[in-house]
Amino acid sequence: MMDEPTVLRKDQLEISLVNEKELIKEGNIKDDNPLDLSAPFCELCSACRQGDLKVCQEKITEGVNVNARDPYDYTPLILASLCGHYEVAQLLLESGALCERDTFQGERCLYNALNDRIRNLLLEYDYSKSTDPLQPLAAHITTLLTRESPLTTDIVVTASDESLHLHKFILAARSPYFHGKLAVAPESATWNLPSTISPEAFGAAIKYLYFGEAPRDLRSGPGTGFMESETFAALDRISKYLEIPSLLDSILDSGDRRRARQRRTDDISKGRDQMEQWFQENILGNKLEVETSKVDEVKWDRSNAIFADVLLRADELPDDEEEEDIDTSEVRNGTSSSIAIGAISTANENNLEAPKSIIFPCHRAMLLRSEFFQAMFTSTFREAYLNEHLTIIDVNCSPEVLEIILTFLYTERADFPLEIAVDVLFAADMLFIEKLKTKAAMVISTLGSAGMSQAEAAKTRGGAEEDDIDIYLIVRAAWLTRVQRLEEFAARYLAYRLEAHIDRPEFAELIQESASRIKARQETDSIEMLDDIRFYLGERFRLRFGEAGLNEMMEEKEVPEDLDEDEPLEDILDLTEGVQTLNVSKEAIPNQGQQLQVHAPEIRTLDGAVVEDEFSEDAMNYEILLEKLDDLLERLNLEA
Repeated sequence: MMDEPTVLRKDQLEISLVNEKELIKEGNIKDDNPLDLSAPFCELCSACRQGDLKVCQEKITEGVNVNARDPYDYTPLILASLCGHYEVAQLLLESGALCERDTFQGERCLYNALNDRIRNLLLEYDYSKSTDPLQPLAAHITTLLTRESPLTTDIVVTASDESLHLHKFILAARSPYFHGKLAVAPESATWNLPSTISPEAFGAAIKYLYFGEAPRDLRSGPGTGFMESETFAALDRISKYLEIPSLLDSILDSGDRRRARQRRTDDISKGRDQMEQWFQENILGNKLEVETSKVDEVKWDRSNAIFADVLLRADELPDDEEEEDIDTSEVRNGTSSSIAIGAISTANENNLEAPKSIIFPCHRAMLLRSEFFQAMFTSTFREAYLNEHLTIIDVNCSPEVLEIILTFLYTERADFPLEIAVDVLFAADMLFIEKLKTKAAMVISTLGSAGMSQAEAAKTRGGAEEDDIDIYLIVRAAWLTRVQRLEEFAARYLAYRLEAHIDRPEFAELIQESASRIKARQETDSIEMLDDIRFYLGERFRLRFGEAGLNEMMEEKEVPEDLDEDEPLEDILDLTEGVQTLNVSKEAIPNQGQQLQVHAPEIRTLDGAVVEDEFSEDAMNYEILLEKLDDLLERLNLEA
């Protein structure tokens, strides 16, 4: 029988649901969790139930709405938390899944969480993290209004007696009015708006264009959506003049918390789409391919149609080892005539056999999202100075990776295949872009798992041909970039495929490297990678029995407190002996009048011994793998 607080809480949730549905029906608020019956969403829900990280990541990358609900009113996050899949819940939250305590679905998610670990994870993701994944982009653009160093503004806009130093590319991307005016006169350094526009309305409009929150002081009273008629008229006038009709609505909706939140989310999403369109048409649309030997001859005038103020260069990788030996520094100092590059001109008359470089026109204001570029542009290096022609900065990555980095800096989008995820990881680490670094680690640990969900990975026997990633490269990348998430993923990956790696020289080298990474090892008596592999190896074999529905039988066995982690699991061995005694009566087998002869396939362990069933096989394989790990330590002279 439920106690009174629980009943009261349940009643409150039901009332909240009724009120929420009424507001949605009346059109006052938008449904945060719309019904979705599409096949991709059904696949996402199924993956959340099973804990399949790889499918979840694929569906999220495809653009499936992580906040939609199925016919039973379950969201993907509720399904993942209800079924106890911590990694899937974490992936959904990092991808923008909602979990707010004062909403019906948020409460359901918290109260249905399978364990405290998942519940605490849900509580960590407050509004700023869960409902506004574009906030970092918006916050950066907003700070450009007040940032004094380095100088990135290129136009002064004046209304009445108020003048603001702004950025042409942001104005052109966000306002159709400025887009048209600056297209005709891109060299303009000042712009005057009609004197009839009030300074307050002008400031509110510019703040809106720079992703700022609606100023509430323009309303006549706190908690209301009303404003003085003069203020209303001024805002209406400038919103029509600059062709930003949603400005007035954003201020009117700021009096209601729920509507203000939705309006804020919609405005930022719309702004990001505008920035992305500008980026695609102007930055990527004007990237330049030139011979590497002629890069220094490129001259891009500071006054250009896309308002770029710096050029980023990435060299294409050579196709073979012979090309890798070419010293491009010798040919960059040629004395041939310079190449005059305009805002939209290209140089296509290139020798296809010569090494190529890709040059991207960019804006320093957006590159400041990287701590690397921020330090560069505020330093005394030559890249910090403004010259007649744009400075070319060499970025040590492939053009494909640089395009991904620029896409993230301008739009917050980061969609890339597993094949280049490690390259993106290294580039993001070099440029100090932590969020992109985390995204790369997420792609590797989900898409790189080869379908290694908790359900499927336990059944993997691990042949070398099953590896679809270079796990040794992943481990070393994790060490170099200091990404704990990747280290844990790699240890789990190796543990679930240990029989395919335990005898390989690369594995021995990896354990040797892990041991050498620990200072004063004689004091800790620990090899981090090996300890993690042992932990996940135990998880793997315990999970095998859990899937067979034998968890209860295992839990009945008491494990001695002094059990050594390196010793075989006694409950697995004891359970194996019990399974071997099981019998099936002949009467239970239908024979249709004929004697059936069943020839069961022969089951062998890793050392070739024949066993009666899979449970005996798992128990012996677990012991064999632990012994091989001990033998490896002895060969490497790494025993305590």
